[in-house]
Amino acid sequence: MTIQDRAKTFAALHAGPRLLILPNAWDAGSARVIESAGATAIATSSAAVAWAHGYADGQFLPFETLLAAVSEIAKTVSVPVSADIEAAYAHDAATAARTVGQVIEAGAVGINIEDGNDAPDLLAGKIENLRSAAAKAGVPLWVNARIDTYLRRLVPAEQAYDETVRRAALYTRAGASSIFAPGLVETDALAQLVKDVALPLNVLAWPGLADAATLERIGVRRLSAGSGIGKAVLNRTLELAKAFLGDGASEPLTQGPLSNADVNGMMRKG
Repeated sequence: MTIQDRAKTFAALHAGPRLLILPNAWDAGSARVIESAGATAIATSSAAVAWAHGYADGQFLPFETLLAAVSEIAKTVSVPVSADIEAAYAHDAATAARTVGQVIEAGAVGINIEDGNDAPDLLAGKIENLRSAAAKAGVPLWVNARIDTYLRRLVPAEQAYDETVRRAALYTRAGASSIFAPGLVETDALAQLVKDVALPLNVLAWPGLADAATLERIGVRRLSAGSGIGKAVLNRTLELAKAFLGDGASEPLTQGPLSNADVNGMMRKG
């Protein structure tokens, strides 16, 4: 499958009516396991990728390391790959375009890009420029524009919804493909946001969020695990390490459905 075919497949997965569920990966091995579980696409988590390499989230991970991780994932799985590039490792729109060109070369057909604490106009400019860069590369890149009004509490709570809608309109005009509103969990508010936003809506797994069936019913198009699975794996690693250091018992290390042979069978040979 060509990268253009993967891009078209990824776009089609957002068309509905089915909800696209993305269990975010952090390296090639986790991506392959997630694919084997039935995922129709793979997205990375910036936090989980950073943690896997010993860095904190927040663009502390060297960009070259991020590119290498995306490339390894894209080579290992057969489904479309979307890369979480945070703020595109860029303080201006021109740099964002160069960043995205490299991400496409690494094999990604989608990106997640956030506004964070920066001015919304800056992200709009980045989206415009990276959209042009993707067109020159001949790839219909899926641009998931993350709005951080709820996640980072950028405005007073009573203003968060209207500000989210305003930013969504701005990013839509700039060329975004979908809108990501992490931190918003109220079902009624999400149902209204689906109506007030012209693009497919992406939400983040979060305490209090409705189940997949409900999200699908109200029109949400994409549900991301974010850093959730990666954090859960680290928590389990901590538990197992503490127990092993405490009593050296072997049995807990053999639990779970996958054997060494099973895992080895999932991975690329050579």
